[in-house]
Amino acid sequence: MNATNMKPQSRSLCLSFLGLSALTTALFGTAVLRAADPDWKLEGTAAWQARDSQAEWVLQDRLWIGGGWFQSYEAPPRDVWSSADGKNWELVAKAAPWIHSDLPMNLVFSDRMWIMGGWYNGRLPGHSASNQVWSSSDGLEWTQVTQAAGWSPRLAAGLVEHRGRMWVLGGTENYYFGDASSLKNDVWSSADGQNWRQETARAAWSPRAYHQAVVLNDKIYVLGGGNYVPVYESRNDVWSSSDGVNWTCETESAPWLPRLWFSAAVYRGRMWVLGGWSKEKDNQGDVWHSADGRNWQQLETKTCWKARHEHSVFVFQDKLWIAGGHARPLSSEVWSLSLPRDWNP
Repeated sequence: MNATNMKPQSRSLCLSFLGLSALTTALFGTAVLRAADPDWKLEGTAAWQARDSQAEWVLQDRLWIGGGWFQSYEAPPRDVWSSADGKNWELVAKAAPWIHSDLPMNLVFSDRMWIMGGWYNGRLPGHSASNQVWSSSDGLEWTQVTQAAGWSPRLAAGLVEHRGRMWVLGGTENYYFGDASSLKNDVWSSADGQNWRQETARAAWSPRAYHQAVVLNDKIYVLGGGNYVPVYESRNDVWSSSDGVNWTCETESAPWLPRLWFSAAVYRGRMWVLGGWSKEKDNQGDVWHSADGRNWQQLETKTCWKARHEHSVFVFQDKLWIAGGHARPLSSEVWSLSLPRDWNP
């Protein structure tokens, strides 16, 4: 329950309850769940087919998803869906012109949705990675900004906006059939999606894919990731950089377990790590946050979504949202988390 969304009289009761909770804890040493403690809310099941590894955007005060993965022996979907409330979704495009929609890189930049890279055709003949770049202002009409960006075809890289440019960080050139040489730790940037500049051929962090990248306080952060096949490895290190060239290791081992295929976002001045997968633990359903990449806290809530990987994450209407992902089975659930205005971790 979010106290800031309650009617005035209800909010007074809530604040009184908080005072009573604090008094009870002080007197009896027993913690009680406060009415304003953050909790996950199931918004509903979306109209789109359950999936993971889809692209996601927030644009024009709406949530968007595109493409994804249904299974390894099928071409990935190319549909685009949109929602103003996370509950009601409408089909915008049944078959967008891009085809590499499994584990693509995506972001919103210059008031447009961007999708680039990604994998096509799973384990089937004719599979490939991409270095195409596409953009759209409405999810229906897509423009191919370039057929071949300066960086090599890849999937599962980090992609962020920083200082007026888009930044691609690492990734892998081959999904199911690659080796260690397929992994990248190069960094590229572009102001228009067509002309790309290599910022460094080898960043200080190890070559990796299935990681996450976010921007907080004018720094790019690279989080976790590793490799899937043929040699599995997963990491929980955190690196930061102001320029994409010079990197600082904030921690070699964050308190969250090493993982692939997780989601990350920046919300309320903190970076968040949500879910993921590792061979040792399988799916994970934990939520962590940090203001600096070194010191992390786990957010434990009364209600939470089922452990999953490759789900979408959004920051929308001052809430943190997740959608879809592989929760054994694939999911089309949509969940939201609202923090009280006075939330202080």
